Amino acid sequence: MGQRHLVLLTCFWVMSCSLLLHASSDGLLRINLNKNRLDKEALTAAKLARQESHLRRFEGSRQYLGSSTDDIVPLDNYLDTQYFGEIGIGTPAQNFTVIFDTGSSNLWVPSSKCYFSIACYLHHRYKSAKSKTYKKNGETCTITYGSGQITGFFSEDSVLVGNLVVQNQKFIETTRETSPAFIIGKFDGILGLGFPEISVGGAPPIWQSMKEQKLVAKDVFSFWLNRDPDASAGGELVFGGVDPKHYKGNHTYVPVTLKGYWQFDMGDLLIDGQSTGFCAGGCAAIVDSGTSLLAGPTTIVAQVNHAIGAEGIISTECKEVVREYGEMILELLIAQTSPQKVCTQIGLCVFDGAHSISNPIESVVEKENSGSDLFCTACEMAVVWIQNQLRENKTKELILNYANQLCERLPSPNGESTVDCHQISKMPDLAFTIANKTFTLTPEQYIVKLEQAGQTICISGFMAFDIPPPRGPLWILGDVFMGAYHTVFDFGENRIGFAKSA
Repeated sequence: MGQRHLVLLTCFWVMSCSLLLHASSDGLLRINLNKNRLDKEALTAAKLARQESHLRRFEGSRQYLGSSTDDIVPLDNYLDTQYFGEIGIGTPAQNFTVIFDTGSSNLWVPSSKCYFSIACYLHHRYKSAKSKTYKKNGETCTITYGSGQITGFFSEDSVLVGNLVVQNQKFIETTRETSPAFIIGKFDGILGLGFPEISVGGAPPIWQSMKEQKLVAKDVFSFWLNRDPDASAGGELVFGGVDPKHYKGNHTYVPVTLKGYWQFDMGDLLIDGQSTGFCAGGCAAIVDSGTSLLAGPTTIVAQVNHAIGAEGIISTECKEVVREYGEMILELLIAQTSPQKVCTQIGLCVFDGAHSISNPIESVVEKENSGSDLFCTACEMAVVWIQNQLRENKTKELILNYANQLCERLPSPNGESTVDCHQISKMPDLAFTIANKTFTLTPEQYIVKLEQAGQTICISGFMAFDIPPPRGPLWILGDVFMGAYHTVFDFGENRIGFAKSA
């Protein structure tokens, strides 16, 4: 996996960042930043690493590691895969470029004591001996990501974020970085903006330190991500408030349901106003600025791919289930059998009293074995698809043909599903149901354009990611969603707000 990522990452375009600093009439500091277009290899590398990282976290195998005015941190957009900006650590400040990541909670940068990792020599390194405000901690730690890990030790020092100085912030000095992503990446480190519950070593997230030190007027931070490929500004991260120039109307707020990630409850995903069924009874969702695309249940992603004409791989197991058991599933549903028990009655799943048990975590298209878990998962998807068609009073033949077609639209193992760029204007709108309101994504917003060999190709902004109950089903709303909707992270009221980006 590491070698594969290295090959992919070496195809990254070199991007030069030009920082233009100017003051505005509202007293906010603004920096215009340049960005380059996205290429296929860069997105694939970032996407796979991030997806594997989330899988590790949900499996539980990962160790998680004074101003009263709004403070703005400008964001650069690296190939539309990561948004990053500059911070300073120490006195005088040593500058570092970091990814602002709501999907993790620790701050880490390379240490001057990192001697055996190439990544450290290619990026800025923190030199504690040159800082007047450095405090030794020394506690060692390791954080494992999808494609590698970092190892280091904790220290404490002042951290400059925008115009705010956070004193005695606990952070990690890395002494070993094993992922190729850290070698080629345009960032020095990561600044996590998740909750303390997923922080390694009990280190407070930077926003918690800001709150405790009374550095911000309001206990919020907000993201504006610029998805305009022709614009120079990558976006803005504002601590202590919101920039009204970057959103329209009012924000719709939802409560955080489980601290750790910024997680909340959402409802159905609609395709041209029609229910996809799987999340009609509710799904969990997290907002993650470190994820490029939208990740959700394979059952729904296959329906999206079918609606937009995306081409994936053919799932043999899925088609076999429809062929051998499709009529039986249809008959059981007509007989008012509980959808959760259909696959158990057929004999493809085991029912634990609440839901069918299939192979945890992995997507049906990612499993390497062809055992019963694959057929159970395929059956569960077929039940949802057939149930949706029954609601529309379709004939048996049409229903089974539709289910068979969806089998052919299952995403490929690495999540890529290509579409015809010339058909974007004919594709349907998709909408997430949040707080009983619909948040629509147009085809121009959920289709990602990539540059490959001088030509533009288009892929679906949706990738498959399956988490079983009770933690799932789960959606990860990444930059595709956050680009369309200005997002407020309110840690004072433990809620998340969305409004249309301006």
